[in-house]
Amino acid sequence: RSHAMPELAVPLGRGIARAGWHLLTGGGIGVMTSVSRGFVETAPRAGLCLGILRGHPDGRPMEGYPNPFVELPIPTHLPAGDAGPDSRNHINILASTVVLALPGGDGTRSEIELAIAYGRPVAVHVDWSPEFAALPAFDDAETAIASTHRLLQGTRTGDPPHA
Repeated sequence: RSHAMPELAVPLGRGIARAGWHLLTGGGIGVMTSVSRGFVETAPRAGLCLGILRGHPDGRPMEGYPNPFVELPIPTHLPAGDAGPDSRNHINILASTVVLALPGGDGTRSEIELAIAYGRPVAVHVDWSPEFAALPAFDDAETAIASTHRLLQGTRTGDPPHA
């Protein structure tokens, strides 16, 4: 799904920015754009909006990447958006301190599965609860930020987290 869901994603981006964290997304459209917009439009903030971009084998980003709010685009040569070996989703998850899974499609599902496989703390939007009932769930930005704080208690301290 490429739904923008601004009523959820923009406040979540603001909350992540206000918490002093970095924001890492796939740098594309839909909720990735909305959460990035909320993050970048928040001032003051300490973190950066990073985007791990899908790309062509020669390293050129695919069409639509990055969205206009990505401050630090990280190009890849990885075209897929799933859990396969040619997917940048592995980088998205491995580079994240905590994963917040917003409503989405197969790409988001694969990121949740990768977070579980790689042992990354993950909370999911309630849309994912039927499939991932064991994971903490949120239905709004405030609950997502509170979940992130709880999940961070079990991670290392030091660098600002990437939510």
